[in-house]
Amino acid sequence: MPDFRKLGIGSIEALLILVIAVMVIGLSLSTSTFLTLPNLFDLLNQSSVNIIFAVGLLVVLIAGGIDISFAVGASVVQYLTALTVLRLGGGNWALGFIVSACFGFVLGSINATIIYRFRIVSIVVTIATFNVFFGGLMFLTGGVSIYDLPDWWTSRVSIINFNTAGGNANLALPVAVMVVMVIATWFLLRRTTTGRQLYAMGDNPEAARRVGVNIGAMHYIAFGWLGMMAGIAGLMQAHYVQEVVPNAFYGRELDVLAAVVLGGARLGGGRGTILGAILGILLTAITANGLNLLGISPYAFKMIIGAIILIAITLSSGGFAKLVGTRFTSQSVKAPS
Repeated sequence: MPDFRKLGIGSIEALLILVIAVMVIGLSLSTSTFLTLPNLFDLLNQSSVNIIFAVGLLVVLIAGGIDISFAVGASVVQYLTALTVLRLGGGNWALGFIVSACFGFVLGSINATIIYRFRIVSIVVTIATFNVFFGGLMFLTGGVSIYDLPDWWTSRVSIINFNTAGGNANLALPVAVMVVMVIATWFLLRRTTTGRQLYAMGDNPEAARRVGVNIGAMHYIAFGWLGMMAGIAGLMQAHYVQEVVPNAFYGRELDVLAAVVLGGARLGGGRGTILGAILGILLTAITANGLNLLGISPYAFKMIIGAIILIAITLSSGGFAKLVGTRFTSQSVKAPS
């Protein structure tokens, strides 16, 4: 039997692959449109932005933090990037990527500064900045979308595009950018000393500090990386929908968080893989797509996301482990009598 761990596939990843395979087979038998190239390409196009979010959030979770503000931060970056490139005469893709990544890093650094300097729990800080970012954006813009974007930003770029019996199959630019961001994050986590330090800090911050890990720098790297990923994801979203909408990402943070945790990232830090995060996003995307094709209310998807987060929090806390451990201990004590 092959050793899947050599391929980076652990027990959680293997289980997710199995569940996805079962769902794909079930949806293929129950609907006539699921297993068609147009639908699969659309599924991948729509998932690409969430996957970029996910790999950024994974870095923060591995480092032992949590960020609720990254999605609305992406909306802020969209607006700032649009205003900046328009002020500079329109720009191009290179300028767009640089500007969005820089603005995203700044927003992430704001979270890192408050969390590290003032020793405040990351979820409390990011809930606060979530409201500051979103409220400030809506107040200053009046909730008005930007449609007059540069041609390079709105001209649809296709990687693969051809007609099939089921319609037009189009794989768009966000998928290619997603692949690059996934590779970059994998390299950061698995091929650099910084990546190993992020895992160490998430697993045991005090031990990491004692062996010389710069905890402050790790906060800026983790939250700054998520900020950059959020900024680039925002750039891709605006390209795909061809407009900048201030509330486009509102509520997206919980969907991504649930998917990443479903993929094996531990809320307490120190554990998580790129493959698991991607599989978690794909599983939630397939679930949403399948419910839509089957004509089931989208509120059912929200229930599923809520249940995933609740289960993840339960399993990540010591309470569940202690409860299970206590029961097994009490049974073993009673067994001899």
